[in-house]
Amino acid sequence: MKWVGIQRNPRSGAGGQHPRLMELIAGLREYGLRPRLYSRPDELDAAVADPERRENLHGLIAAGGDGTLLHLINRHGDIPIGLLPLGTENLVAHYLKVPRNGRTVAKIVAEGRQQRFDVGRLGTQRFLVMASAGIDAEIIRRAHAQRTGHITRAAYVAPILAALGYYAHPELRVYVDDDPTPVVGRIVVAANLPMYALGLRVVPTARPDDGLLDIRVFQGGTALQVMRYFALLQTGAHEHVADVVHLQARKVRIESESPVPVQIDGDPAGETPVDVSVDPSACQLFVPESFRLMAS
Repeated sequence: MKWVGIQRNPRSGAGGQHPRLMELIAGLREYGLRPRLYSRPDELDAAVADPERRENLHGLIAAGGDGTLLHLINRHGDIPIGLLPLGTENLVAHYLKVPRNGRTVAKIVAEGRQQRFDVGRLGTQRFLVMASAGIDAEIIRRAHAQRTGHITRAAYVAPILAALGYYAHPELRVYVDDDPTPVVGRIVVAANLPMYALGLRVVPTARPDDGLLDIRVFQGGTALQVMRYFALLQTGAHEHVADVVHLQARKVRIESESPVPVQIDGDPAGETPVDVSVDPSACQLFVPESFRLMAS
């Protein structure tokens, strides 16, 4: 019998996700697949590494948020991966239109329809949605530093207020491909998917199948300008103002005089300087029959 490895993240989202996991397990069994649930990544890694078990592996499922999916892609990018969205934002699930329903996810995985996606790379770390540097990464850094368990959107309120009050908005220099002349800004977003937290379309032109990163450089450097950008993002008007620069590249280097926080897919990822690049068609995901690649 073919089996499916389920990587569970008990810290995802607001908790209370046990019924959806049980729906997923029951659904997989109904489709003739043997579910195996793992809370510890090393146990799943060992199962996948066993040649006999690998031969009968149908695929993997990330039962958690975007971070759980990202961890699976980093460890097992050569295996088809599905996702049961149990996180706070679930950006990839929103893009794929995968609901928070275990039986529906079981159906998607059992049907086996797959789509190859580009994968971003920041040093040795891989990401699927976006990498960014600036005040948004500082907010994420603060939220994760204070995290003690499940996280909700409310957990970001205090870090947002603190960052607006105290973040210094250091200058960032952005070098794309082999151009020696930098673009200067205060917030940089390099996107592989057109998704962002709170439903914002920061980079609506991003596509995960073009071998490129779509980049936005926000040049304003005060709390007032950040709030202006947020207002513009509500309607997409940021795409038409002079102090938001649009770029595309296969590789990007972000530098600054002092270290600036960096994040990937909602998780802290160190500080500048960083090199960001894209690996074309580097992972494959189980997708619904209705899914079609689109930029917005």
